Amino acid sequence: MRIRGWWEGFREWWWELWPTRRSQALDLSLAVALAAVDGVFLWFATDGFWLPPVAVSLCSAVLALGLAVRRRHPVALALFAVAFGAALGAGAFSTLVILYSLGAYTASRRTVLAIAALNFAAYLLVPGPTAAKEPFLGLLVAGVTFIFSPVLLGLYMGARKQLFASLQERAERLELEQHLLAERARAEERTRIAREMHDVVANRISVMVVHAGALKAVAARDPARAAETAAVIGDMGRQALEELRQVIGVLRHGEDVLPQTSPTLADVRDLVDQSGATGLRVDLRVRGEERPMPPAVSRAVYRLVQEALTNVHKHAGDADTSVDLRLRPEAVEVEVTNAPPRAAPAHGLPSGGNGLLGLRERVTALGGVFTAGQCDGGGFRVRAHLPLPAPSSPH
Repeated sequence: MRIRGWWEGFREWWWELWPTRRSQALDLSLAVALAAVDGVFLWFATDGFWLPPVAVSLCSAVLALGLAVRRRHPVALALFAVAFGAALGAGAFSTLVILYSLGAYTASRRTVLAIAALNFAAYLLVPGPTAAKEPFLGLLVAGVTFIFSPVLLGLYMGARKQLFASLQERAERLELEQHLLAERARAEERTRIAREMHDVVANRISVMVVHAGALKAVAARDPARAAETAAVIGDMGRQALEELRQVIGVLRHGEDVLPQTSPTLADVRDLVDQSGATGLRVDLRVRGEERPMPPAVSRAVYRLVQEALTNVHKHAGDADTSVDLRLRPEAVEVEVTNAPPRAAPAHGLPSGGNGLLGLRERVTALGGVFTAGQCDGGGFRVRAHLPLPAPSSPH
């Protein structure tokens, strides 16, 4: 069991030496190739320091085999090369690769330059048999060329690799941010579409259900009023289908298919008349100068009145209701208030609880203020303040 555990630990350490299979194949091939090249080269190139050529050749091969760990342990390998090479005269081409790896895979530049300087000092203090016959200036030039050049090249390649890694990380981060922004945009679009579908389906059909109840009540005793109510239901159904078609057109083709016209105060009056036709007593008051409003504001005003009246039908039945529009130069204020219900609604319309939330989102998106809640004496009030853009001054 102990031998098996040791073997498993060695295998784990061995595979952690390389980030990929490709780098593993490269380092092992490089180590074996330079072990053979250095061994043969130093066999014939020098008589060594104090060891015979065969010993120097074998030591050089051992040093070259250390290139297998050059990525994970570049500092230890470089220090080993300094001590091993200075003491035994081992290392030739493998030393160049070790110094390059020191610059490329060591995080601290101070450590790299310190070990390179130590290697340079060892080269000057313990020169080989051939180098001892050269002048000191020649040793300096050779040391700078064969020691600092691979180190500087390694530093450059390491910095280049770090730059590419940071650029790749930044690209991945930007891609993630774009994905999150796209998800957020899709969520906002789903919310907007759900709000529009609620306005089209829930509001129109709720009033149609109320009209259908009124039609059932008067069909036998007042045929003329029944016919009038049926005509109103038909008109509202066609309006609902037209608005639903517009919403579906937006899903298919974008905002360009929306009609260029926007609701006006006349459309708001039609809403009040439609609710009044069901028996709901609605008092509409418009204060201020009537003038064209921006399309977004006029749509918000229309939806506010529409949703508020629909909620009255759902929750308050035939409670007395007032719609107050205050048209000011800087803003439009909408207030819809209903009295306490006299009896529970008989039609049993379902409520999703999203109407007021959609109104709040619509108003706040325009920079306005929205409030909704119970009145002091009972009943319910919906109030919104919608700012208007400042009129452009004439030139």
